[in-house]
Amino acid sequence: MRLFAKISILLVAVFVSLPASEQISGQETPQSAPTVKATSFPIAAERFLNELTNQLSTQLKLDGELQLELTRPWTSPLVAAGAVWQLEIIELPAQASSNMLLRCRLVADGASIGQWSLIVHAMLWRDTWVTRQPVDRGQTFDVALVDSRRIDTLRERDTVPTTATDGSMAFTRQLTSGRLVSWHDLAKKSLVRKGDIVEVAAIDGSLSITMKAQALANGARGDTIAVRNLESKKDFPALVVAESRVQVRF
Repeated sequence: MRLFAKISILLVAVFVSLPASEQISGQETPQSAPTVKATSFPIAAERFLNELTNQLSTQLKLDGELQLELTRPWTSPLVAAGAVWQLEIIELPAQASSNMLLRCRLVADGASIGQWSLIVHAMLWRDTWVTRQPVDRGQTFDVALVDSRRIDTLRERDTVPTTATDGSMAFTRQLTSGRLVSWHDLAKKSLVRKGDIVEVAAIDGSLSITMKAQALANGARGDTIAVRNLESKKDFPALVVAESRVQVRF
């Protein structure tokens, strides 16, 4: 009995001294799962501003190069790495101006991650006409009389872009050299003047008859003016189609 008791005490001492990982149990020791940390990044101010510029230019249908500056530093929310994000402008003015209040929303993988109100300073750069030399009232617009200059058209409004004029325009007032040309300085060139004798083409299908009439008003291409038949003295409307030529369709 004494020998058996000594053996039992020895076995217990050996078992207790074993590391926990080597002790025998009815269950396996669970292994710790590796910790995976989702990495998030802020949206760079430059990327945000580029997207904002593209969206605003498209929604307002702007003609020219839009440039925006944030009036306050951009504090970006965190977006999970690999997430597809997009910007939505949910409130904007009816037309562009130098300073605009916008309300925007950011969506990442289909879920909204925040809304912001932003004040932006805007510039809309476009090539416009500036007089190269003095021009007279009534002078036909000609590119030989002007140069192009790139300006911010949100500051200099109503200026005439280089893509929007041709020889059908004339100056409505005298301008000195170096002046930006505005739409107030130009008008359609009159092809018919009041009192002129014009040729009238009366067209009915394939049949065309010409006669002479007197213009009762000035008219540019595309204008409808009143003319007077020289023989019957009757007045009727006619469409200005060219220099001293009008047209009537039946």
